[in-house]
Order: sequence, then structure tokens, then C-alpha cells
Amino acid sequence: MTEACALFISDLHLQPAHPATTAAFYDFLERHARHAQQLYLLGDLFEYWAGDDDIADPYHAGIVAALRAISDAGVMVYWIAGNRDFLVGARFAEAANLTLLPETWIADIGGLKVVVLHGDAQCTQDTKYMEFRAMVRQPAWQAQFTAMPLAQRKAIIAGLREDSRKEQGGKSYEIMDVTPDAIAAVFADTGADVMIHGHTHRPALHQLGTKRRYVLPDWEPDATPPRGGWIAITEDGVITRHDLSGAVIAG
Repeated sequence: MTEACALFISDLHLQPAHPATTAAFYDFLERHARHAQQLYLLGDLFEYWAGDDDIADPYHAGIVAALRAISDAGVMVYWIAGNRDFLVGARFAEAANLTLLPETWIADIGGLKVVVLHGDAQCTQDTKYMEFRAMVRQPAWQAQFTAMPLAQRKAIIAGLREDSRKEQGGKSYEIMDVTPDAIAAVFADTGADVMIHGHTHRPALHQLGTKRRYVLPDWEPDATPPRGGWIAITEDGVITRHDLSGAVIAG
């Protein structure tokens, strides 16, 4: 079997309350990511991130150390922010020895032109979220927010998460999914052959003419059936989807 050149994961929503997901992530890093050349973290690795001054938290320190160990082993680790952890910054990147990427990134992997992104910016029908996203991605807003005491930030985030859960109950799957026009625009702007993203928690392969769009799964090992997995690209451009056990998913 050809070793993977690059692996892609997203939407683990790591948090102390979900120890099975944390254990699955550590297992993935040691058994799979350590043997790849590149690892792409495509957003929402954490359930939330209040700011880089929270690195000292023992749970977060463990995640950072695990990523650092993979990087120190020679794997290039790349980070794209999600809608839950867009406040990850330079201090985190330095501690984990990873590279922060812009929200849309093009890479040549296995002879393929691959565009990677989280996917929330393409959910353009969710106008209320798009307005919120535009606000919180502004450097001025982020500077003001991170200047608050950490405990205050966490309390605000908890309130926002609760509001989001209530709002999502009244939204259709179509509104919370990416829109075809937004996806077409990314392909047109980048000239990519392949797109890989997360966010929607609707893992699939979409064939769009000669283009392919892969959607990553969210991770929840305790669910029935268990959810999670990753995408791999080999040096010769073969793309495979894997479940949490590492088994290849057909299609």
C-alpha cells in the first residue's frame, strides 16, 4: 500500500467532555498522521477556542504537545480556522510547530491541484451566520474580544453556542449546507481539480463534471454508528476516504 502524502481532518470539536474523541484523535496522530508527509487540519479541531492565552489549560496543552510531536517527527502540519476556533493564532502555531493558512488554500498534492477550506464561508444562504462571521473575522473585533479576561470570553462563547443551538433547530439542512454557486466560485477562482472541506458534517464525494468535492466527517466515536475519519492523498494522486478504524470507505 502506498503511504499517504497528505491527510485531511476537520470537525473533531475536541473538548474534555468527549474523551472518546480525544482518544481517537491521539490514536489517529500516532498510527496514521505520523507516517504522512503533510497533515491538514481544516477547522473546528476544538469545540471552541477563546484565545491563545488558554494554551496553559492542561487539556489544551496535551493537544498542543501531541501536534508538536507529529511536527517534530517530520510531518508538515497545516491549520485552517473553523467557525469554532478562528481565534487560534501565532502563539498556538509556534507552540504546536504548525503553519497557519488563509481560509482558502491551494496545494499541489500528488499531481493534483487541491483547494482546501473549512466550508462555512460557502454557506451563503445562512445570511444571519454570514453577518456574524463577517463581524468576528475582523481584526478589530478580535483584538477587542481577546483583550477581555479569559473567563469573560468563555462565558460569552458559552452564550453564543447556546444561541446557535437554538437557531439551528429552526434552520433547514439546505440553509446550513454550502451553496452550489459558492462552490462553483471557489473552483473558478482557484482552477482546482479537487476541493476538500468540512463544516457541514455531511461526509460525501460530489462529482461536479471533471471536478471532485470531498466533504470531511465530524468525529463522534460514541455515536451509533460511530462518526469520524479522514481523507488521504497518495504521492501518485489516489484519493481515499477512511473511517475511524482506518478502513477505506467505498466511493
